[in-house]
Amino acid sequence: MCLHQLFLILPDVKSSADGIKKTIFCISQIMDHAVIVSSGKHSSDFITIADVLFNLFIEEMDSNPMVSSLLNKLANYTNLTQGVVEHEADEDTKRKEVKVPRMGTFIGVYLPCLQNILGVILFLRLTWIVGTAGVLESFIIVFMCCACTMLTAISMSAIATNGVVPAGGSYYMISRSLGPEFGGAVGLCFYLGTTFAGAMYILGTIEILLTYISPSAAIFKAEDGEETEAMLNNMRVYGTCIIILMAVVVFVGVKYVNKLALVFLACVILSIIAIYAGVIKTAFDPPDFPISYYETEVTIAIVFPLVDNLWSVYSEKGSIVEKKNQPSVSGSEDIKIGGRPYVFTDIMTYFTMLVGIYFPSVTGIMAGSNRSGDLKDAQKSIPTGTILAISTTSFIYLSCIVLFGACIEGVILRDKFGEAVNGNLVVGTLAWPSPWVIVIGSFFSTCGAGLQSLTGAPRLLQAIARDGIVPFIQVFGHGKANGEPTWALLLTAGICEIGILIASLDSVAPILSMFFLMCYMFVNLACAVQTLLRTPNWRPRFKYYHWTLSFLGMSLCLALMFICSWYYALVAMLIAGCIYKYIEYRGAEKEWGDGIRGLSLNAARYALLRVEDGPPHTKNWRPQLLVLLNLDCEQLVKHPRLLSFTSQLKAGKGLTIVGSVLQGTYLDKCTETQKAEENVKALMGVEKTKGFCQIVVSPSFRDGISHLIQSAGLGGMKHNTVLMAWPQSWKQTENHFSWKNFVDTVRETTAAQQALLVAKNIDLFPTNQERFTEGNIDVWWIVHDGGMLMLLPFLLRQHKVWRKCKMRIFTVAQMDDNSIQMKKDLQMFLYHLRLNAEVEVVEMFENDISAFTYEKTLMMEQRSQMLKQMQLSKNEREREAQLIHDRNTASHSTPAVKASVAASVPEKVQMTWTKEKFVAEKHKNKDTNVSDLFVYRNQSNVRRMHTAVKLNGVVLNKSQHAQLVLLNMPGPPKNRKGDENYMEFLEVLTEGLDRVLLVRGSGREVITIYS
Repeated sequence: MCLHQLFLILPDVKSSADGIKKTIFCISQIMDHAVIVSSGKHSSDFITIADVLFNLFIEEMDSNPMVSSLLNKLANYTNLTQGVVEHEADEDTKRKEVKVPRMGTFIGVYLPCLQNILGVILFLRLTWIVGTAGVLESFIIVFMCCACTMLTAISMSAIATNGVVPAGGSYYMISRSLGPEFGGAVGLCFYLGTTFAGAMYILGTIEILLTYISPSAAIFKAEDGEETEAMLNNMRVYGTCIIILMAVVVFVGVKYVNKLALVFLACVILSIIAIYAGVIKTAFDPPDFPISYYETEVTIAIVFPLVDNLWSVYSEKGSIVEKKNQPSVSGSEDIKIGGRPYVFTDIMTYFTMLVGIYFPSVTGIMAGSNRSGDLKDAQKSIPTGTILAISTTSFIYLSCIVLFGACIEGVILRDKFGEAVNGNLVVGTLAWPSPWVIVIGSFFSTCGAGLQSLTGAPRLLQAIARDGIVPFIQVFGHGKANGEPTWALLLTAGICEIGILIASLDSVAPILSMFFLMCYMFVNLACAVQTLLRTPNWRPRFKYYHWTLSFLGMSLCLALMFICSWYYALVAMLIAGCIYKYIEYRGAEKEWGDGIRGLSLNAARYALLRVEDGPPHTKNWRPQLLVLLNLDCEQLVKHPRLLSFTSQLKAGKGLTIVGSVLQGTYLDKCTETQKAEENVKALMGVEKTKGFCQIVVSPSFRDGISHLIQSAGLGGMKHNTVLMAWPQSWKQTENHFSWKNFVDTVRETTAAQQALLVAKNIDLFPTNQERFTEGNIDVWWIVHDGGMLMLLPFLLRQHKVWRKCKMRIFTVAQMDDNSIQMKKDLQMFLYHLRLNAEVEVVEMFENDISAFTYEKTLMMEQRSQMLKQMQLSKNEREREAQLIHDRNTASHSTPAVKASVAASVPEKVQMTWTKEKFVAEKHKNKDTNVSDLFVYRNQSNVRRMHTAVKLNGVVLNKSQHAQLVLLNMPGPPKNRKGDENYMEFLEVLTEGLDRVLLVRGSGREVITIYS
């Protein structure tokens, strides 16, 4: 209608007013008509514009949404608490309404990072580190630590800007980049580091309280030479009380903790400003104050002693703090005890220990990324705010080192607790207008940092628990109705109490340094792996990164771990390794598209290309199995023991492909294929068979098996051995896996130069839970197959099911063979192969073919003729079989035998001949030419049956009670007309044996005597 008119008008419309009017008029008519259609009128006469546009995609509407309805959800993607949802697919149903984030870079990232980085070490230990290590070495310590955090921040910025980062911070980034195993291990280590950081802040709070604010509040009073022990006991008592108080505060009012964060940050900033103000004042007005180090009070003016403080002054525990060129005056014991005491060092000092104590002062760089859900533009704010915060704090630390070394005498700097300056905080001697500014500021900042740790650590543990990757901590994912992690808070307080009981800030600091360094190391590793893999999803908005920087940061973190404390580093790595293996074996399997999976794919591709060069050397040969399973009508595995035997033979080594064939077309059997694959994989998990599953749908069962043999595997990782079960019901022609399919499979494996293993009576084979406490694995080595028969028992005995079985090797000697020499040669050969086995040579001489053999051959030929009448009905086949039997009996019997057969039924038992009966009958009926009784046109069948009967008798005599018998599997006849006879030969060969493994080699050597 008018829509057609509109497209006719539009090409002629340029700028004329009439054309514009016509266009507007026509559009208005279209809109009016659309309204009419929406009200139910003329619906059959009108097709809406949407129908015109999307009729082509009408089949997709049920499963795929229109872009117009999806864009709003994609553009307004909101962050969720880590652990609430698993993946993007669940977000539409589980997303909760959240407030629109309003925080920018300064409030959301910069200030929280400042608050977490600046803290207790700056006020309580930095002056002591400068005095002990000297300005130069202190500068090196601070520069290394700040460089480590800066490189980590660059890697973190790249990861954080590569998509949306929900709450969970570093844990989320590492787990989604390196997989659940690394994520869980490093996440728990980061949790432990945050928890011990809370303990360190609490210990710093108590030290400030009892040393500088109210020394009289100490419960345990110092006695002679026990000042340190009394201080530690006070730390333990007060620390326990404070941690209980803080836990209650966090439990009741966590929102107040967050509101007070800015107050605590203000205290830190004011304290730092007071230090700089004091430095400026010192430059113009150097202070004079008494220092009590000697028998008499000495007044020392602080006038820029930078040159004296450049070099380190390390000391042993219990050494007197003194100047290098002014040794302490030895006084009487009364003066030392009753007068002004000497100041002694409480611990032995050295460079690596100072690194471990200082490093916690540069942690806290993850504060911005942890709040990514509250940021207005996280991908812009996190890199900018974090790097600016690290730059600011690095400048503060480096400048403080120079200022402390230039403004304070070295002997005062080495006085850790300020005993020589009347128990005042050493850094307070620089403060302006009063030392109390720094004392009060540092007290509140350490309190605030402790509360922040007790607030953040439980949430991190809750996020890990809700992810479900570590089963034993899932209980900590629960909390109060509003989501507060109650159980995680209790565990955090308990672990924090361990740090409190250690009671020494100098001992706790290296512990949390290990965990933080490990976390930072894996952040750098995650960025390096993602960058090197160049995965399509790796598109960070932060462009100022490079894999070499990430690798340098990772190396620096690892080096700092061992510099701080090599034994703490080993313990931390052991804890992380145990958690990693626990998650690998017991944790939930998650597919997060992590970099380790991508790294594995790259490594697999590289290895496959290398393996493609040629077949493996004999020393590296092992059976790479293609296991052919039969499925029932419900797509369940018919013989589960075949997978049990596979796992016992492989023990998790090498390649295993479990394949099966469904008859039909893939379009019709798609659902059954998925169900069959799920069932096979479930059984593989139960039987602990490590490998791959491949289900093929083919119009014929025979072609499907052929496709698997030809195409299973990839590149050089292809199977070299086929394992299948013997078709027990092969005589039933309606069976899908008939004798015809079996013989064709044998031929195809031979043509493909692959080994073949056929397990007969597979349902009698042991499960993985069974154990053979005694018994033998007997190997009947008739034909050389490249050593396959020797290698398989050795591999089986590596598994605990067969471990206590002994290996016996039998070989057969003929008339012209020297059996004694054969036994010696075989023993020497096994010695060179490093195989322990008993050796026995069995003599089997050629003799007359027994009547039993002829009877077996006769029955086999009768059945062969009967099977050729496949077009007849079942009743007709039975009648035809009886006629064939009667005709053959009449044609091959003497008149006397004919008469006996016709006389009575019991006389038929004479058909079961023995050698004695045959000789006696031969002499008795010389005139009737009994030698023609068993004259066959196909003498090869008789000879084959004779060999099968004789060999079966020998094997039964020696190995009837063996736990497993391994036999050379004869090849099928070249003439396909005798395939059904081949099955009969194999049946006779293995008759009477419980567990048999027929082995057919691939034609190449698989075992060698060389190293």
